[in-house]
Amino acid sequence: MTAMKWAGRLPAVKSKADLVYDSVRAAVASGELRPGERINMDELARAFGVSKIPVREAVKRLESEGLLISRVHSGVTVSEVDKNEIRGVFLAREAIEGLVGRLAAQNADMGLISGLQDVQRRMRAAVGAGDDQVLSALNTDFHRRLAAASGYRVLAELTEQLLLTIQRYRLIAPKDGMDWCSVVEEHEAVIRALRGGDPEAVAAAASAHTVSQARLEGDRDR
Repeated sequence: MTAMKWAGRLPAVKSKADLVYDSVRAAVASGELRPGERINMDELARAFGVSKIPVREAVKRLESEGLLISRVHSGVTVSEVDKNEIRGVFLAREAIEGLVGRLAAQNADMGLISGLQDVQRRMRAAVGAGDDQVLSALNTDFHRRLAAASGYRVLAELTEQLLLTIQRYRLIAPKDGMDWCSVVEEHEAVIRALRGGDPEAVAAAASAHTVSQARLEGDRDR
């Protein structure tokens, strides 16, 4: 890791450890830090303009989430993506997305629906432009909004973790344009169900979306 274009001097808003954590986590999620890439702790501290202490704290948090691995002789590296675990990730998402959808429907208002529609509008534009990086970020935003509307922090955190795992997997197994078209259409089904105000219909649409994407990924037999 030499260039570290994603790193920069930190504003005094959060703690330094929090900001290092946020920045490194985002770099792992976007693929700027690739699976297996070694992280030089001294270089990282210099790039952020901080001491080694907040860097160590941030690395420990990222290790606990399975994003980084620290070994005695090889130092800190970005963890590899375990393809065998992706099936389990989609199984968990199917259950959680259904629950999130049901709860979000109970709390839904025009602000939620309008926000989701805006995400959809930008996703269609990104499909047309073939911008996979933007599409991935917008897809995360769509599901993050639904999870927040569930009203439970634990569901939002689980959603975030599962989405990040899938996002990292897609760095080594990218989706093509047709797959993203199906994502947009399945999101529309969720929005239609939300407009109808039927929690069970929203849950079914959200779960069906996850099952469909798992099938397209080739990680589940249906």
